[in-house]
Amino acid sequence: MNKITAKINGMACPMCEAHIAETIRSAFPQAKKVKASKAHAEATFLIEDGFDETKLKKAIEDTGYTFVSVSSEPAKKRGLFG
Repeated sequence: MNKITAKINGMACPMCEAHIAETIRSAFPQAKKVKASKAHAEATFLIEDGFDETKLKKAIEDTGYTFVSVSSEPAKKRGLFG
C-alpha cells in the first residue's frame, strides 16, 4: 500500500476540500482514507499498486484546481499502541 500526497492550489474552503476528495474517490475507486486540506494545499490517500499520476492530474485540473505535484511513499502501518 502506498501513501499518495498531491499538492493542489486553489482550495479555499471546506467545500473545496470535499470536492477534491470526491474527485479522487471517483477517479480511483480503490483509494482509501482520502483527505484534502486547504491549509496544507494538499490531498492524501492510500492506494494499492496501479496509481496513475496523469489520471490524477487530469481529474484535479478538470475540476478547476491547479495540480502542482505528487509524491508517493510506502504507507506506514500503525498498530493499536503505535
